[in-house]
Amino acid sequence: MTKPSPTARERIVAGAADMISRRGLNATSIRETAKHARAPLGSTYHYFPEGKQQLATEAVRLTGAWAARSLRKELEAGPVAGLRAFLDLWRGIVVDSDFGAGCPVLAVSIEEPPADETPTALAAAAEVFTEWEGLLAGSLREHGAEPEQAAQLATLIVAAVEGTVAMCRAKRSTQPLDHTAAQLQALIVAAIRD
Repeated sequence: MTKPSPTARERIVAGAADMISRRGLNATSIRETAKHARAPLGSTYHYFPEGKQQLATEAVRLTGAWAARSLRKELEAGPVAGLRAFLDLWRGIVVDSDFGAGCPVLAVSIEEPPADETPTALAAAAEVFTEWEGLLAGSLREHGAEPEQAAQLATLIVAAVEGTVAMCRAKRSTQPLDHTAAQLQALIVAAIRD
């Protein structure tokens, strides 16, 4: 069975996620996103009448759902398998992009929002991080970790992986991922044995 070709809207959202992961939100424009996605500029404004924030929000949600699908699947084999899959997912992105891309969820999170406003993309990033933490914490609890420890360790995993991706880009090396993987795996094993 062949997979249907992505729609123009889907290509634009995926293109925005890719550009945000490389340049950050502030350096990503609607015009460049349309060009990157090989979509007419007019269709971009048609699908995203609220502009860049709407598009960025969809890009963050797309990335969040994509990573969550992988996590859910791999966490069926336990939290160590889930950790490995989460790290491998980001390793693939940094290596395949020659250390030029990271996580668009993180990119949106670290840019300064307009004064007196919480942009929808930032709120979506918070939701994505919460979902990833919830998936990891649930697996840790299912495998014997105490609830509070599971929640704290899940936060540590997400934070460490996101920070490690940034370090990989800066160092142009996957060594930070390897070091982080070893330590997080040891913490998970200790938490589920107790």
